[in-house]
Amino acid sequence: MIAPSPVDASELPLAGIRVVEFCQMVMGPSCGMILADLGADVVKVEPLAGDRTRRLGGLAAGFFATFSRNKRSVALDTTTPEGQTVARRLVGASDVLIENFRPGLMARFGLDYATLAPVLPRLIYCSLKGFLPGPYEKRTALDEVVQMMGGLAYMTGPPGKPMRAGASVNDIMGGMFGVIAIQAALAARERTGRGQHIQSALFENNVFLMGQAMMFQAVTGRPVQPWSVKDAPWPVYDLFEMQDGSQMFVSIVGEEHWRDFCRSFARPEWLDDPRLATSADRVAARPWLLPEIATLLKARSPAELAATFERLGLPFAPVRGPGELFEDAHLNASGGLLDIVLPDGRPTRIPALPVTLAGHRLPKRLDPPAAAGRDTDAVLRELGFEPEEIDRLVEAGAVGRGADEAGRPQAA
Repeated sequence: MIAPSPVDASELPLAGIRVVEFCQMVMGPSCGMILADLGADVVKVEPLAGDRTRRLGGLAAGFFATFSRNKRSVALDTTTPEGQTVARRLVGASDVLIENFRPGLMARFGLDYATLAPVLPRLIYCSLKGFLPGPYEKRTALDEVVQMMGGLAYMTGPPGKPMRAGASVNDIMGGMFGVIAIQAALAARERTGRGQHIQSALFENNVFLMGQAMMFQAVTGRPVQPWSVKDAPWPVYDLFEMQDGSQMFVSIVGEEHWRDFCRSFARPEWLDDPRLATSADRVAARPWLLPEIATLLKARSPAELAATFERLGLPFAPVRGPGELFEDAHLNASGGLLDIVLPDGRPTRIPALPVTLAGHRLPKRLDPPAAAGRDTDAVLRELGFEPEEIDRLVEAGAVGRGADEAGRPQAA
């Protein structure tokens, strides 16, 4: 059992680092969430109406709740001079700024790196974009766009039918690389005293993922085939149907695994069969061998198969839907799911950051903000604003406050 980390934020690695997040959708918010989980004070700047992911439906309905834990929310109208003044004071009191808006938007509000760097030389400014500088940098990008142009959709779908991966892999990976670059820039600032502008981008993330496939072609001289093409170089590396009709992925690759499998499934004669003597022989025998193995596996229950494969040390995996992960025994025993309260007040659980530090999983300290501006007053007071000034900014429409449970605006 892995115990949760102490909730005291001062004990977390990035304690004392303030991050201001001007982000929406997935890439930027995932970067901010990782920094927040690691202990940074992440202040999410939302428009007065709230981040647009609060209102998305369909498969995007969970975006805001997924990436907004452990953050404070300030609601600002950065199109107003007063809102821009507040934003600049907030940035001036921060170590890191992250933004993932289209090129040129931050400059419109006087919040671009070229404007801020001369007066804030220690600021680390992280831009999360579709493309790094180059011919494509002005293009609009989405995860699906770069998956199509970057080879991932080709590798995921069947031949001739490229298919988007089933998660926002480049958005989240872009956020992760943003965190890596931010931590490197923080370390560099310790030595030099200077901040810098850093970038991460969807397309280049995708190309990085494709390195193995690109090197296959470089090494062999042959184009790589999609993963869906079952020309695997291993004897058993497949999905099989089980007794209850569900599916399980099973891999039997090494010689020791092959011997253990044959003995455990009452097929010792296969060990003496010259057609199955080597791994290459078993690959050649796949047309008749796999149906035989499928018959063996379908006669047993998922629980029996899982126990046998675990005892033998064979790689295996039942095929699950995402909703089944809420009840996963390992996740629930190891602190892999965090209890949170959704913005609408319902309790649920959410995956923790997939790391341990000093033997602990990182905790949830704050629920996703129930309303945009939940922490406006507290953050502005930290910046030196008096309650009367905050009230005037609210009345002028430059800043907003979250509502209490009854829907009433909070007072300063």
